[in-house]
Amino acid sequence: MSDENTLSIQALARQNVRELTPYQSARRLGGNGDVWLNANEYAIAPQFELTAQTFNRYPECQPALVINRYAAYAGVDPEQVLVSRGADEGIELLIRAFCEPGKDAILYCPPTYGMYSVSAETIGVQARTVAAKADWSLDLPAIEAALDGVKLVYVCSPNNPTGNLIDPAELRAVLEMTRGRAIVAIDEAYIEFCPQATVTGWLQEYPHLAVLRTLSKAFALAGLRCGFTLGNSELIALLMKVIAPYPLSTPVADIAAQALAPEGLAIMRQRVAEVSENRAWLMAELNQCDCVEQVFQSETNYVLARFTASSAVFKNLWDQGIILRDQNKQPGLSGCLRITIGTRQELQRVIDALQPLPGANPPLIEQNSPRKEHM
Repeated sequence: MSDENTLSIQALARQNVRELTPYQSARRLGGNGDVWLNANEYAIAPQFELTAQTFNRYPECQPALVINRYAAYAGVDPEQVLVSRGADEGIELLIRAFCEPGKDAILYCPPTYGMYSVSAETIGVQARTVAAKADWSLDLPAIEAALDGVKLVYVCSPNNPTGNLIDPAELRAVLEMTRGRAIVAIDEAYIEFCPQATVTGWLQEYPHLAVLRTLSKAFALAGLRCGFTLGNSELIALLMKVIAPYPLSTPVADIAAQALAPEGLAIMRQRVAEVSENRAWLMAELNQCDCVEQVFQSETNYVLARFTASSAVFKNLWDQGIILRDQNKQPGLSGCLRITIGTRQELQRVIDALQPLPGANPPLIEQNSPRKEHM
């Protein structure tokens, strides 16, 4: 292709797309490992067999069996559920339905999931940030001061990549300050690892609340691309106006319905128990590694830790085929790597690789260093 043609294509593209930095997913970042602990996936593929055979027909826009089973699982009415191509599509649908490009803004609180900003910028909606506090709690006065022109607030709880739950009192404060002003989307992608913390019971109280969910994590179906948005029926009806005609393929709906059947839910809960046990083991072992400065408490299927010379640690493990997620560029996460909870054997590989690596010089005066206490 000639330079002239290349330049003309660039000139035709929207300016915000030309300037956009795309989300760097785990698969885009690549690697040649055999221990993949960088994408918060479950390490072992669940087994399903297709039962649907109507591939000659278009699927239902909102497959009734999937909707009804998820509604029963989440404790909401079917009219309060929308199913989409992962929670990522739900993030985008909310922006498309509620934000005017070039006029409105979304607001989110880094460090957090990167697709909130990418989705907004792709559509031409301003992405406004209010950084979380040093302890990763929400800066409520700063959020309230930044709400002018904001139509949509995203809060991830448990938060990715930090792993912490947001205090429910802080979530309520955000919901109160946004009444009549903005939609609040609470991203519960990891809620199966702390189900007591869900805010789905607040939907009747807060008509402007949306809850994002997924089958990618605890259900071990990241490759299925199936997510849900929960909200009051008026909000769901608006999202239905902007969703694609057939968001879920027939095989996806078939497997999702199986995963949400009683036996599928029982397997999911066993999986969560296993992941939680492996997480506790990993955190204890990390605290014994000299190169680990701090291990943060987690309510998810991953652990965030701060390392001495984290870039060297990351590359050392990368070269051994152990792929972690580098979080150094996130605000406040200098020196931090995120480790997905894999099998016990995979986690042992991580610990075996970390143990020989040197740490920082020990403190000269303090006898009991607090470097590796849980936050």
